Amino acid sequence: MCSLASGATGGRGTVEEDDDLPELSDSGDEAAWEDEDDAELPHDKQQTPCLFCDRLFTSAEETFSHCKSEHQFNIHNMVHKHGLEFYGYIKLINFIRLKNPTVEYMNSIYNPVPWEKDDYLKPVLEDDLLLQFDVEDLYEPVSVPFSYPNGLSENASLVEKLKHMEARALSAEAALARAREDLKKMKQFAQDFVMNADVRTCSSSTIAIADLLEDEDGIYFSSYGHYGIHEEMLKDKVRTESYRDFIYHNPHIFKDKVVLDVGCGTGILSMFAAKSGAKKVLGVDQSEIVYQAMDIISVQTTFSACIYPDICSISLVAVGDVTQHADRLAFWDDVYGFNMSCMKKIVIPEAIVEFVDPKTLSSDPCCIKHIDCNTTSISDLEFSTDFTMKITRTSMCTAIAGYFDIYFEKNCNNRVMFSTGPKSAQTHWKQTIFLLEKPLSVKAGSALKGKITVCKDKKDPRSLIVTLTLNNSTQTYGLQ
Repeated sequence: MCSLASGATGGRGTVEEDDDLPELSDSGDEAAWEDEDDAELPHDKQQTPCLFCDRLFTSAEETFSHCKSEHQFNIHNMVHKHGLEFYGYIKLINFIRLKNPTVEYMNSIYNPVPWEKDDYLKPVLEDDLLLQFDVEDLYEPVSVPFSYPNGLSENASLVEKLKHMEARALSAEAALARAREDLKKMKQFAQDFVMNADVRTCSSSTIAIADLLEDEDGIYFSSYGHYGIHEEMLKDKVRTESYRDFIYHNPHIFKDKVVLDVGCGTGILSMFAAKSGAKKVLGVDQSEIVYQAMDIISVQTTFSACIYPDICSISLVAVGDVTQHADRLAFWDDVYGFNMSCMKKIVIPEAIVEFVDPKTLSSDPCCIKHIDCNTTSISDLEFSTDFTMKITRTSMCTAIAGYFDIYFEKNCNNRVMFSTGPKSAQTHWKQTIFLLEKPLSVKAGSALKGKITVCKDKKDPRSLIVTLTLNNSTQTYGLQ
């Protein structure tokens, strides 16, 4: 499913120090830029100051070499000593720039380090060449012998380092716990957005999603953890080409928009959107990439969004297939000479997902549910409704089949739809068949009235409980 968002503000929230920002002009007067005293230098001419004095250098390598020879500050040892990666290295440089510590102080630091705060991710100097340096280069073998601090012996130094490593490990565990909690909150926020909940209030939809237990999440997402299901969806030409046609034939919907591909899988729909001119495509699946899903919500002050496909309808149709009914039910009356008819009570409640032969249809389709994906709520997906099917063929009605139709309509110059019904090209969704324990005799021109109730299976979030009533006979089915 794709969601489009366009924002009135493209930045990442409010900048705290607005006074420091230069005023921009759209006058197109290039002379105003050329008159600036501090015109921007080409990258190879840029200079950056030493960490501990005022000397200027044209590369990070020269700066670090100077720091090592003149100030006895070895950036290689510092990075290795504290196990700094990209962000840790950035914080270290900005900490020194901002606090101006002595070399002696820097060389005496053990964990926890004083530059852990995220405040030190903000550059102190504009276009600081040291921040453009690849910290991975510092992880090459270091030939300089390590000197033990404060005159400690080798054993004492190792004990000291182990203590600091233990403290660092505890700190990392605490940080990981906080990150997991943040991820859980962001995941909840993203779910609320996708399900059209009001993320600013504790709505009923929010509570409903919060009630979804972690093990239920695992059941749901594990069903998409196998390559086979993605291969099956990609090979479903009706499904994939309908999405492709909608995206390619309506480029005005995607031009310069931000697209959120919910449950992106292999990313085929994301690539369609990118090719159709989307400014940014966020492919979201069950992983830490949910952080990026938050971008589409949090980085814009106001936004408008459209979800595609935007319309879905669910229909029922009567089926008269005596052969299928016999294969599924009469079979149990004589199994290699044994009567196993008691199995019918178990078989009937299991809805069947398979293709329906269009020649066996006994009625016109009857729409039982219309869903607008841009306005629907979780509560709308559990429903109960009466229906009437017009019989087109005199037969024994042995089952009721269900299917859905998909529409791409909102703001579309070229509308696209596809059906998963038995008279349309086959899709990987097939149809859902509800066998009747006792077939009904129906005549062409008559009406078959009934009632259907659909609700979520509380024990399995991927399953539905469907109750059908026909001619005062009620049967409940489980649909996985």
